[in-house]
Amino acid sequence: MTRLKRRRSDRSGRAPLHSPGRPPVAGRDELRRFWAAIALGLSSEDAAAGANVPQAVGARWFRKAGGMPPAMFGTSARPLSGRYLSFAEREQIALLRAQGCTVQEVARQIGRAASTISRELRRNAATRSGGLEYRASTAQWHAERSARRPKQTKLVLNATLQAYVQDRLAGLVEAPSGVSVPGPSVAWKGRRHGPRQYRRWARAWSPEQIARRLPVDFPDDITMRISHEAIYQALFVQGRGALRRELTACLRTGRVLRMPRARTRRRGKNFVSSEIMISQRPAEVADRAVPGHWEGDLILGLGSSAIGTLVERTTRFTMLLHLPRMTGHGKKARVKNGPALAGHGAEAVCHAITRTITTLPEQLRRSLTWDQGAEMAQHARLKIDAGLQVYFCDPQSPWQRATNENTNGLLRQYFPKGTDLSGHSADEIAAVAAALNTRPRKTLKWKTPAEALDELLRSANEPVATTA
Repeated sequence: MTRLKRRRSDRSGRAPLHSPGRPPVAGRDELRRFWAAIALGLSSEDAAAGANVPQAVGARWFRKAGGMPPAMFGTSARPLSGRYLSFAEREQIALLRAQGCTVQEVARQIGRAASTISRELRRNAATRSGGLEYRASTAQWHAERSARRPKQTKLVLNATLQAYVQDRLAGLVEAPSGVSVPGPSVAWKGRRHGPRQYRRWARAWSPEQIARRLPVDFPDDITMRISHEAIYQALFVQGRGALRRELTACLRTGRVLRMPRARTRRRGKNFVSSEIMISQRPAEVADRAVPGHWEGDLILGLGSSAIGTLVERTTRFTMLLHLPRMTGHGKKARVKNGPALAGHGAEAVCHAITRTITTLPEQLRRSLTWDQGAEMAQHARLKIDAGLQVYFCDPQSPWQRATNENTNGLLRQYFPKGTDLSGHSADEIAAVAAALNTRPRKTLKWKTPAEALDELLRSANEPVATTA
């Protein structure tokens, strides 16, 4: 009877590995650089380029993690202990072994015990070639696989808690008697949330509502407790297996990935530079003592219709921009990089502002503050044509244009939300502006904006007295 030769993988001494596949294209260092770039607000493609991995790999990492960095790469994660070999040390071990160095020589050169090197060469060696060959990337993969300590989530271990969370996320509405009742029917208007036509969130509870309600429904059962963040992670992170992934449609945002907060702060347009941000605006604009500084915005209506608004900060004088739709809107496809057929593209807005603001004297055309909308992409041309310096607010900061936001609220009396604004002619829009400018305002000591503007113009035209 011949003695059977032991398999090389059995001689390595490591735990059995079922269907290992191939080692990943990147290691821990690349993942750490990737998630650090995501935390700074970069896109998954840019973060992947910074980590020297393909863009498709970065997008796959971001999607698989639900937009949330794994715990080991979080900002609060502790660094690896020095007792474990690093990838750089494994690369040095592979080079020294390729040069024919013994285990004792390798241990002496990298400052480790000989038993550590011997165990590393045996446990983390590559066995697919039929021998115990040592490669740094494969050894790092085996070490990280062995170091995993998978912990089942509370929703997996507690079936009652899982059913409670899923029923309320899915929009199961119950009467006080416990009988299921049909929820409200929400009509689809096609205005928000993209193609999510089945609005299950109209009946569903939010994760925070579920987490806060558990102590009320189960005051004596301490096992029926979970944080809303744990519910979000069970929905977003693939591989958790606790909640059905389609339940993300029940969230009010309909979002299937967590959006990093730093990425929202970096939102902006490429035509906005630091020199024209609101922080660089002259100090005289803030105290409203000098007239001629304006705030502007668009109010939007049904079918991508819009009306432009300009409000002078000192007098609250309002000027409205007529932005009619262009020929072919709704009938032919928009040409790429062509004019916006809806009527409020960059070129149309620039012409409308120039045409309207140049009717005023030059001393009333000092600056214009706008949000970072694409309709102001031609602000440089507007500065030349109208002599108006344009400044941009920070992203998602409407309070930096408080006068304009307040005026837009007043204009909604005449232009309600959800209506088609393209049906108003230029004369009708001018009539609304005249009505707004002839209303007494408390902030102007019950003067009208038109009267306040006339006083400024008269004072500017009065000759200055001189002494002999």
